[in-house]
Amino acid sequence: MKSATIIGLTAVLMWALLAFLTIKSAPVPPFQLNAICFGLGGLIGLVWTARKGLGLLAQISWKVYAFGTIGLFGYHALYFTAFRIAPSAETGLIAYLWPLFIVLLSSFLPGEKLRLFHILGALIAFAGAALIILGREAGGAATPLGLGLGFACALTWAGYSVLSRRLGDVPTESVTVYCLLTAAFSLLAHLGFEDTQWPANPMGWASMFALGLGPVGAAFFTWDIGMKRGDIQFLGVASYAAPLLSTLVLVWAGIAPATPMLILAALLIAGGAGLAAMASGKKVTRGRDA
Repeated sequence: MKSATIIGLTAVLMWALLAFLTIKSAPVPPFQLNAICFGLGGLIGLVWTARKGLGLLAQISWKVYAFGTIGLFGYHALYFTAFRIAPSAETGLIAYLWPLFIVLLSSFLPGEKLRLFHILGALIAFAGAALIILGREAGGAATPLGLGLGFACALTWAGYSVLSRRLGDVPTESVTVYCLLTAAFSLLAHLGFEDTQWPANPMGWASMFALGLGPVGAAFFTWDIGMKRGDIQFLGVASYAAPLLSTLVLVWAGIAPATPMLILAALLIAGGAGLAAMASGKKVTRGRDA
């Protein structure tokens, strides 16, 4: 497996902590949390970029920065809005179509070949994720508008991820500016639509900063590396492990109950990822034989 693919997988592992840390950071509202976490992610990026010189960021086209900011801020704005309008399990499931869309859209990339096992793996893993997401308690009813926003949310993240491949020559340091601009737009959204609230205890503060360091910070840098130089189809299918791992973390923390359905979901997600890995392995082998 390529090192870039392994680096990309670390983003999936970090996103597994997203739900737990978000719950623990309550009652901070979504856009305020977004602004703080992406601000921290941007600071991480500035420190990382400094090793090459911050002048590197000035050499990147504003069009690239616009693309990245639309991807990061657009996804989160659509996600939060969808769940405010329709906080339901169905909305979550529609929003989590993005790994499947990544697998399908990757077929349009130069040099990429989509195999049957990639598609089957994505569908099987999606079934596993569906068992988890639909098994959660729904906070409200699904609505056509909420589901539509969830669908747009999935397309936005899949489009951002796949098109990142077309920007393979753009250094990953560019994500630094994506994060800072997303933090700025999130702050404006917070000031316009939310009341400022802060964590209620030290655990809340620690969770908020941990979000900025990992799931809503470093994860976007490692995901960028995986999308640009890793196995994009395998990473798409493997992303379905995030809701499974996230639920396991909540079970471990005593926030969610353990259910027999988790075992079936785990088998489906692992089986789907296995099929994708087999297809990717055949692709590599044939490429070497050629």
